[in-house]
Amino acid sequence: MSYQVLARKWRPRSFGEMVGQTHVLQALINALDNERLHHAYLFTGTRGVGKTTVARIFAKSLNCEQGVSASPCGRCSACTEIDEGRFVDLIEVDAASRTKVEDTRELLDNVQYAPTRGRYKVYLIDEVHMLSAHSFNALLKTLEEPPPHVKFLLATTDPQKLPATVLSRCLQFNLKRLPLDLIGDHLGHLLEKESIECEPAALRQLARAADGSMRDALSLLDQAIAYSGGRVAEAEVRAMLGTLDQGQALDVLRALAAGDAAAVLGAVAAAAERAPDYEAMLAELLGLLQQIAIAQQVPEALDEHLEAREAVLELAQRMAPEDVQLYYQIGLIGRRDLPLAPDLRGGLEMVLLRMLAFRPQSVAADAPPRAAGQPAPKKAAPRKSATSRPAAGDTPAAAPARATVVDDGSCDWLTLVEQLPLKGVLRELAMNCACRERDGDRWLLVIDPAHEQLLNAERQKRLAQCLGEQLGRQVRLQIEVQGVEAVTPAQQKRRQADERQARAVAAIERDPNVEAIQKAFDATLHRESIRPLD
Repeated sequence: MSYQVLARKWRPRSFGEMVGQTHVLQALINALDNERLHHAYLFTGTRGVGKTTVARIFAKSLNCEQGVSASPCGRCSACTEIDEGRFVDLIEVDAASRTKVEDTRELLDNVQYAPTRGRYKVYLIDEVHMLSAHSFNALLKTLEEPPPHVKFLLATTDPQKLPATVLSRCLQFNLKRLPLDLIGDHLGHLLEKESIECEPAALRQLARAADGSMRDALSLLDQAIAYSGGRVAEAEVRAMLGTLDQGQALDVLRALAAGDAAAVLGAVAAAAERAPDYEAMLAELLGLLQQIAIAQQVPEALDEHLEAREAVLELAQRMAPEDVQLYYQIGLIGRRDLPLAPDLRGGLEMVLLRMLAFRPQSVAADAPPRAAGQPAPKKAAPRKSATSRPAAGDTPAAAPARATVVDDGSCDWLTLVEQLPLKGVLRELAMNCACRERDGDRWLLVIDPAHEQLLNAERQKRLAQCLGEQLGRQVRLQIEVQGVEAVTPAQQKRRQADERQARAVAAIERDPNVEAIQKAFDATLHRESIRPLD
């Protein structure tokens, strides 16, 4: 017996076997069970998400010899013939190959006649957007008022190309791209039935490459089985897809975190030995940068099953949040422009070097200019001042050694907050608190009800711990929610920013060159576009 590809062998035969698309299936099941049937249905969505599969199951539900229901028996002659593609009353049409109006008229000539075998005559028109304008006009009247024994099931990947007159006559269902986890789990389930060994990491690679399409995933799975000789392993799948080993992507990010351009190029050269897909390599880097940003801002939202979870958490501590955001934005633009590069590897290297070139660095004002070819200076340590901004996150920053501050027993919370190595939500909590009272090592802070969501027992405990480490002794910290009369660090920051902005606007407005341009060209100054340099 000839081999049958997985996409056909495991094609769902009932709504219960469908993977995902619950929002569509529920509506169809209710319509069938309650016999509230429309005469025309339109299924939209990208390739391989189940449009024609849902349509065929729906046709089977309509014509099952056991009666109209959402659970066709699958054993009667009507169900069997529909599954085998030879049911005379299910007319499947590929609109991409029958675009002419003559084809449509020929198709509709038999609409008026009753079904030969089934209960309904079902017209399944795939890629319906390929019909010509004249074909749509020929179809329109029949689509609006078909005979009671006729149902139209239309499928398309591009509903925007359908005339509004056609859309208004159909019930439209949009099938979504399938989530990565759902595809991976389904592939594992099928391989278990096929008695084929697999590695979970390999299935995740296939699911990611399928880009939301189950049919593409099954086709890739067939290819992977053939490539690896009957066993689906991660190394073989990566080689087949030309994707980057995640460890090499992490090496690139570690080099970026260290600001080491030579190490960045070395990591790319190491990856190039496996002839990777450089566009996919950049996409992998962007995906890891996204996970790093999540780890910095909302660590509890980081996927527990992430393969590189520990490495992502490590990089989240080493990389400043503003650097992560900058790298991600440069990477997105670079991914768009990468096909324009004369050489894809060179284009990727330029994207990575651009990340380092635009990376903010604290360099002393009296530092001599750097000659061509001279290594870039290491990033200076952040200064403890009122203008320094620690990196974002939710935990105190790790520091091997930290000098304690001089404590005169006062309650100068505004100054002290800037010296605390806080990140993320914990920093926001401290910035929106004000010191109500201090008695030795006992601190009483207050936070406005508008920011009450920042406060919980765990963060209060962490803030107390960090405050004690900074002062060099244990403290007792209590935070109460009530109206804040004193100025909080956040309010002080906003005032300072407003003052800098006002000075910047005033300086631009007084600039003689700007005044000359306004006078010569009748130009208008957009003050909201002005930003202070400091």
